Amino acid sequence: MSLVRWNPWQEINTLNRQMNRLFDELSTSDLWDAAQKLVRVPPAEIEETAEAIRLKLEVPGIDAKDLDIQVSENTVSVKGERKSEARTEENGVTRTEFHYGQFQRVIPLPARIQNTNVSADYKDGILHLTLPKAEAEKAKVVKVNIEQG
Repeated sequence: MSLVRWNPWQEINTLNRQMNRLFDELSTSDLWDAAQKLVRVPPAEIEETAEAIRLKLEVPGIDAKDLDIQVSENTVSVKGERKSEARTEENGVTRTEFHYGQFQRVIPLPARIQNTNVSADYKDGILHLTLPKAEAEKAKVVKVNIEQG
Protein backbone atom coordinates (compact mmCIF):
# COMPACT_ATOMS: atom_id res chain seq x y z
CA MET A 1 0.00 0.00 0.00
CA SER A 2 1.39 3.39 -0.94
CA LEU A 3 0.99 6.59 0.98
CA VAL A 4 -0.69 9.51 -0.72
CA ARG A 5 -0.09 13.00 0.49
CA TRP A 6 -3.32 14.82 1.40
CA ASN A 7 -3.85 18.20 -0.21
CA PRO A 8 -6.67 20.19 1.46
CA TRP A 9 -6.64 22.75 -1.36
CA GLN A 10 -7.74 20.06 -3.81
CA GLU A 11 -10.98 19.57 -1.88
CA ILE A 12 -11.60 23.31 -1.71
CA ASN A 13 -11.06 23.62 -5.47
CA THR A 14 -13.51 20.78 -6.08
CA LEU A 15 -16.10 22.44 -3.87
CA ASN A 16 -15.53 25.77 -5.66
CA ARG A 17 -16.10 24.15 -9.07
CA GLN A 18 -19.31 22.48 -7.85
CA MET A 19 -20.68 25.75 -6.46
CA ASN A 20 -19.86 27.62 -9.67
CA ARG A 21 -21.63 24.96 -11.72
CA LEU A 22 -24.67 25.12 -9.42
CA PHE A 23 -24.99 28.91 -9.76
CA ASP A 24 -24.44 28.74 -13.52
CA GLU A 25 -27.25 26.21 -13.87
CA LEU A 26 -29.53 28.23 -11.62
CA SER A 27 -28.99 31.51 -13.46
CA THR A 28 -29.69 29.98 -16.87
CA SER A 29 -32.67 27.85 -15.88
CA ASP A 30 -36.34 28.45 -15.33
CA LEU A 31 -35.74 28.15 -11.59
CA TRP A 32 -34.44 31.72 -11.51
CA ASP A 33 -37.57 32.99 -13.24
CA ALA A 34 -39.76 31.05 -10.84
CA ALA A 35 -37.87 32.44 -7.83
CA GLN A 36 -38.44 35.99 -9.06
CA LYS A 37 -42.20 35.39 -9.26
CA LEU A 38 -42.59 34.12 -5.71
CA VAL A 39 -45.26 35.89 -3.70
CA ARG A 40 -43.73 38.32 -1.28
CA VAL A 41 -45.57 38.89 1.96
CA PRO A 42 -45.07 41.99 4.05
CA PRO A 43 -43.37 41.54 7.42
CA ALA A 44 -45.70 42.01 10.37
CA GLU A 45 -45.39 42.79 14.05
CA ILE A 46 -48.18 42.09 16.52
CA GLU A 47 -48.60 43.36 20.08
CA GLU A 48 -51.37 42.42 22.47
CA THR A 49 -52.49 44.64 25.36
CA ALA A 50 -55.38 44.23 27.77
CA GLU A 51 -57.63 46.44 25.62
CA ALA A 52 -56.53 45.83 22.02
CA ILE A 53 -54.28 44.11 19.54
CA ARG A 54 -51.90 46.34 17.61
CA LEU A 55 -50.71 45.15 14.23
CA LYS A 56 -47.96 46.79 12.21
CA LEU A 57 -47.25 45.80 8.58
CA GLU A 58 -44.44 47.01 6.35
CA VAL A 59 -45.86 47.79 2.89
CA PRO A 60 -43.58 50.41 1.28
CA GLY A 61 -44.21 51.77 -2.18
CA ILE A 62 -47.95 51.14 -2.12
CA ASP A 63 -50.62 53.82 -2.01
CA ALA A 64 -53.17 53.52 0.78
CA LYS A 65 -55.97 53.31 -1.82
CA ASP A 66 -54.34 50.19 -3.30
CA LEU A 67 -54.53 48.26 -0.01
CA ASP A 68 -57.50 45.96 0.68
CA ILE A 69 -57.86 45.28 4.41
CA GLN A 70 -60.50 42.87 5.67
CA VAL A 71 -60.96 42.12 9.35
CA SER A 72 -63.00 39.30 10.87
CA GLU A 73 -63.33 38.46 14.57
CA ASN A 74 -60.16 36.35 14.55
CA THR A 75 -58.13 37.19 11.40
CA VAL A 76 -56.81 40.16 9.44
CA SER A 77 -56.32 39.91 5.67
CA VAL A 78 -54.21 42.47 3.81
CA LYS A 79 -54.00 42.44 0.00
CA GLY A 80 -52.19 44.81 -2.29
CA GLU A 81 -50.22 45.23 -5.45
CA ARG A 82 -46.78 46.73 -5.84
CA LYS A 83 -46.19 48.91 -8.85
CA SER A 84 -42.85 50.65 -8.74
CA GLU A 85 -40.66 51.93 -11.52
CA ALA A 86 -37.32 53.70 -11.32
CA ARG A 87 -35.86 55.47 -14.34
CA THR A 88 -32.43 57.11 -14.53
CA GLU A 89 -30.57 58.72 -17.39
CA GLU A 90 -26.82 59.07 -17.23
CA ASN A 91 -24.37 59.85 -20.07
CA GLY A 92 -27.04 59.16 -22.69
CA VAL A 93 -27.89 55.76 -21.20
CA THR A 94 -31.38 55.17 -19.83
CA ARG A 95 -31.83 52.58 -17.11
CA THR A 96 -35.28 51.44 -16.04
CA GLU A 97 -36.10 49.04 -13.22
CA PHE A 98 -39.59 47.98 -12.27
CA HIS A 99 -41.17 45.71 -9.70
CA TYR A 100 -44.75 44.53 -9.97
CA GLY A 101 -46.52 41.93 -7.95
CA GLN A 102 -49.53 41.14 -5.85
CA PHE A 103 -49.39 39.96 -2.29
CA GLN A 104 -51.79 38.76 0.35
CA ARG A 105 -51.21 38.04 4.00
CA VAL A 106 -53.74 36.55 6.40
CA ILE A 107 -52.79 36.92 10.05
CA PRO A 108 -54.58 34.92 12.76
CA LEU A 109 -55.27 36.95 15.88
CA PRO A 110 -54.62 35.69 19.42
CA ALA A 111 -58.01 36.91 20.67
CA ARG A 112 -61.47 37.81 19.32
CA ILE A 113 -61.86 41.46 18.38
CA GLN A 114 -64.61 43.97 17.68
CA ASN A 115 -64.14 44.16 13.94
CA THR A 116 -66.53 47.13 13.67
CA ASN A 117 -64.22 49.44 15.69
CA VAL A 118 -60.89 48.88 13.93
CA SER A 119 -58.76 51.95 13.27
CA ALA A 120 -56.01 52.16 10.63
CA ASP A 121 -53.17 54.57 9.97
CA TYR A 122 -50.79 54.45 7.00
CA LYS A 123 -47.64 56.55 7.04
CA ASP A 124 -44.19 56.17 5.44
CA GLY A 125 -44.97 52.67 4.16
CA ILE A 126 -46.04 51.34 7.57
CA LEU A 127 -49.64 50.27 8.15
CA HIS A 128 -50.78 50.46 11.79
CA LEU A 129 -54.00 48.69 12.78
CA THR A 130 -55.57 48.97 16.22
CA LEU A 131 -57.99 46.11 16.81
CA PRO A 132 -60.02 46.52 20.04
CA LYS A 133 -60.76 43.27 21.84
CA ALA A 134 -64.29 41.97 22.19
CA GLU A 135 -65.81 42.48 25.64
CA ALA A 136 -65.71 38.75 26.40
CA GLU A 137 -61.94 38.69 25.69
CA LYS A 138 -60.97 41.57 27.97
CA ALA A 139 -59.53 40.57 31.29
CA LYS A 140 -62.22 41.22 33.84
CA VAL A 141 -61.33 41.57 37.51
CA VAL A 142 -63.91 40.19 39.90
CA LYS A 143 -63.78 40.57 43.69
CA VAL A 144 -64.14 37.28 45.48
CA ASN A 145 -65.70 37.29 48.93
CA ILE A 146 -64.40 34.76 51.41
CA GLU A 147 -66.82 33.31 53.92
CA GLN A 148 -65.54 32.48 57.35
CA GLY A 149 -66.82 29.23 58.69
